Amino acid sequence: MEYPTKLIEQAVHEVAKLPGIGRKTALRLVLNLLRRPEQDAKDLAAALEAVRLHTRYCRVCFHIAEAELCSVCANPARDQALLCIVENSRDVMAIESTGQYRGLYHVLGGVISPMDGIGPDELNMAALLERLGPATEVKEIILALGATVEGDTTGFYIQRKVQEAFALLALPSALKVSTLARGLPVGGELEYADEITLARSIAQRISY
Repeated sequence: MEYPTKLIEQAVHEVAKLPGIGRKTALRLVLNLLRRPEQDAKDLAAALEAVRLHTRYCRVCFHIAEAELCSVCANPARDQALLCIVENSRDVMAIESTGQYRGLYHVLGGVISPMDGIGPDELNMAALLERLGPATEVKEIILALGATVEGDTTGFYIQRKVQEAFALLALPSALKVSTLARGLPVGGELEYADEITLARSIAQRISY
């Protein structure tokens, strides 16, 4: 593709590095910025620089934060007995948007995927087990991982490691391990459901 200037070509090249954005979309965004007031471009550049320089990860749960603790871990009103384990910060934001959960989180930073060379050591597993040590207030962990082979593998690994840790420390195994319900989406029709989802919906049916 021919670009009118080298500056536009360079801008398109950088924007196209973002996930889900091809060169055509990148060009559309760059040209849109050219049509907007100059201050809009300056504000965007300043915001991107600030988020890159001043964003860190919570030292407790590894969620995105501006200080040592994220807004969830720093909130004393959160239920310390509930710990929701998720793959990434997007999952935290998705759950928080429901307004139905008031516990804590632990962000793994991915899921176990041997095909991609990702094992337990590449995830925040050690920190998770440390949080579930002898002094823990956690009574239930919720495995809020994707309904994939990798998500199921990671959930199984976590459950096994937690049981081993509790047995090693001779702690009472009162810790409850739960997972998100899986089944038909609201508004979904049976004929369009895949076999696994439909089977889980039947197996995990609830009282009407």
